[in-house]
Amino acid sequence: MRKNIVAGNWKMNNTLQEGIALAKELNEALANEKQNCDVIICTPFIHLASVTPLVDPAKIAVGAENCADKASGAYTGEISAAMVASTGAKYVILGHSERRAYYGETVETLKEKVKLALANGLTPIFCIGEVLEEREANKQNEVVLAQLASVYDLSAEDFAKIVLAYEPVWAIGTGKTASAAQAQEIHAYIRSTIVEKYGKEIAENTSILYGGSCKASNAKELFANVDVDGGLIGGAALNVADFKGIIDAFN
Repeated sequence: MRKNIVAGNWKMNNTLQEGIALAKELNEALANEKQNCDVIICTPFIHLASVTPLVDPAKIAVGAENCADKASGAYTGEISAAMVASTGAKYVILGHSERRAYYGETVETLKEKVKLALANGLTPIFCIGEVLEEREANKQNEVVLAQLASVYDLSAEDFAKIVLAYEPVWAIGTGKTASAAQAQEIHAYIRSTIVEKYGKEIAENTSILYGGSCKASNAKELFANVDVDGGLIGGAALNVADFKGIIDAFN
């Protein structure tokens, strides 16, 4: 049975003090709530060790937004998967569209990151998705299939440990949102490729999140789709009321 998940991606926001305050506020807001989904907050590296002990692990898991493609060594400024795991974090976002666009992350780089994350007990939230030109050219299916090459060489046992997140890049931060029907269509396609690669059982147990301008006002409609298992949330994750509104879409 696959999990429903609402994962917040703080991106490059919040000082350490602001992040601690936000995590505490979210923890309090969810303390007495019945949740029908797993809640994750993925924070900048500097927050991980401080935020993880502040939240109730039965209510909120913590993750990073990236990790290095090397295990350790002379890589100034990099943070390894082992370092992330040592903070108590359980998840790591990999292959986010912003990392691909601004930092040139490739299929091969991401293969290494995914393997290192898994080797250190982290669950990758692996992102895929097309830009506007690719969507307008009706190439979204071939784009996401090419991106999935980073995880489609994993063993079935390892692939079963990851979460996928579909990001229509043209809908991130633009106020545009894929319609519920568009979201379902591409999520169903993604799941069909998992069936072909790993079989029906693993496909049915893989959570596929939607990550394009998801907010409280459209979350319920998006999450009602059979192949949309939750959201990877950007801007709305920085406000507890907005984020909780999305979590409540599963109630």
